[in-house]
Amino acid sequence: MYIYNNCSCLNVFRVPAGRTMYIIPFSMGPVGSPLAKIGIQLTDSPYVVASMRVMTRVGTSVLKTLNASPDPAAFVRCMHSVGRPDSKDAVQVQKANMRLPTWPCDPERVLIAHYPLRREIVSYGSGYGGNSLLGKKCFALRIASWIGKEEGWLAEHMLIMRVSNPEGEVRYVAAAFPSACGKTNLAMMEPALPGWNVQCVGDDIAWLKFDSEGRLRAINPENGFFGVAPGTSKKTNPNAIEMVHRNTIFTNVAFTERGDVYWEGMDPEYDLNTTKVISWRGIPYWKPNMRTMDGDKISAAHPNSRFCTPLSECQVIDPLYNSPDGVPIDAIIFGGRRPDTIPLVFEAFDWAHGVFLGSAMRSETTKAAADVTERLRHDPFAMRPFFGYNFGEYLQHWLNLEKPGRKMPSIFHVNWFLRGEQNEFLWPGFGENARILEWIFKRLNGDASVAQSSPIGMVPTSEGIRCNDLAQNVDMKRLLSINPELWSKEEEAIRMFLKEQLGADCPDGIRAQLNALRERLQKKHSTVV
Repeated sequence: MYIYNNCSCLNVFRVPAGRTMYIIPFSMGPVGSPLAKIGIQLTDSPYVVASMRVMTRVGTSVLKTLNASPDPAAFVRCMHSVGRPDSKDAVQVQKANMRLPTWPCDPERVLIAHYPLRREIVSYGSGYGGNSLLGKKCFALRIASWIGKEEGWLAEHMLIMRVSNPEGEVRYVAAAFPSACGKTNLAMMEPALPGWNVQCVGDDIAWLKFDSEGRLRAINPENGFFGVAPGTSKKTNPNAIEMVHRNTIFTNVAFTERGDVYWEGMDPEYDLNTTKVISWRGIPYWKPNMRTMDGDKISAAHPNSRFCTPLSECQVIDPLYNSPDGVPIDAIIFGGRRPDTIPLVFEAFDWAHGVFLGSAMRSETTKAAADVTERLRHDPFAMRPFFGYNFGEYLQHWLNLEKPGRKMPSIFHVNWFLRGEQNEFLWPGFGENARILEWIFKRLNGDASVAQSSPIGMVPTSEGIRCNDLAQNVDMKRLLSINPELWSKEEEAIRMFLKEQLGADCPDGIRAQLNALRERLQKKHSTVV
């Protein structure tokens, strides 16, 4: 059994004296699945141990599988330390006349390094989330995307869900959205349309590979949910609220004297003005309108606070979530948070056009984004922070997946976040998004009557999306409109981004799609004028 002999990451830093080191053998994906990969993490954080036990499959079964493999050394090596010596006296900070224990970390010397060629990850100084749970974004996306390129599959920032209609027809859908665009809400949606059903396979990461029969199949490499807490409520995601009542680890949320957790947008069943709430920073009597001396709002929970819950606790988990063969993907959806320009839904003309749509994704910035200086942030495939290799090669890899004999999934783009003149949302979203899924089902079944061609793709006809029984009046013409002027600016922004980021590395197939979009927009604009 090979563990860390001659591992370069051991030479990067020394674990602080006095800390206990833990060894975590884990499998990304069902143990023994042909789609799964194994990692071994060393860490000095009990928080990481507990969280990895939720987020991955861990234990002796992983070691037995690794020992029985043709190459027992073929695993991803993960090294982590919070970077703080252990002490009997908790390190304290002085704030607002309180002495609060600080989170164990070394923020001045944080280092997170990935070595795709050696399949190694080094993380020092951070004790939080994806920086320390190295099976998540570090392994499952950055390292795995490189492995996928080498082996002919995809590691993507996508949810996977099972959707069925009243007739019992089942489709599996993968969808890529940037942070705070509703991935978890969609993956666990309670459809507003009678007879429709959604079950969750995963809400964050998908590994996708074509099988011997030419079907694209996907697994969720994770074994838990690591969801953003603020904004999660009985209205936005009742299934998530139900599951976090059990076996859940909360990070940086507020809590109450009743022993409950709390975050903004939760809609608690008690009065916040009369209930003692302790904020994530330890402020003992937090109130909703509390502000700093400078007038800044003081939040109860950190904007990126999290819940960590096993998949098995989800009451709408798909029975095949743990299938070693994965599930067959019929459609891929891209999306983002856009107040204008991008219509509610449209379909790519073909696979290559769909790849271009993924490369062109932009979304309003969120608290989870590292760079919040841009109002609209380019986030191709929702993978911008997670590419494990050259972006141009990544696009070409996607294009190369289309081969004779393969059943390529249809690709769609959605935007739930269009806004009106008063900054109001034009689409109700949440469970009503089932109406968009219904349209996608019709397109997958070859219904040409519900779609019409446009410069950007196939958009629904005026009667294509069922809206007659919506409680809220919606302007479908506006929701589906394509403004040539705004789209000309969009095309220019996409062109500039690809030029700056790729240059000569931009695949010819993507250049062709970009030029074709410009030609279609010019033709549309001349017709409108």
